[in-house]
Amino acid sequence: MKAIVTVTLKHGVLDPQGKAIGHALHTLGFTEVGEVRVGKTIELELPAQDPAQAKATAEDMARKLLANTVIESFKVEIA
Repeated sequence: MKAIVTVTLKHGVLDPQGKAIGHALHTLGFTEVGEVRVGKTIELELPAQDPAQAKATAEDMARKLLANTVIESFKVEIA
């Protein structure tokens, strides 16, 4: 079973990479772009057969290692 973990900075946390991308997009003429936030996606292959168990395992992994929960939020999807 595949779990997809999406990690993003929490609102209010400075995102310098997002700011740089936003600035570059504006420079390229994409002036309609508002705030840009950068995150990461992690795909995990899990042996679980039960989607609920796979999601719980991936959430535990995200809390313990994949995301810094002080400044980052995460979302887990089972594919």
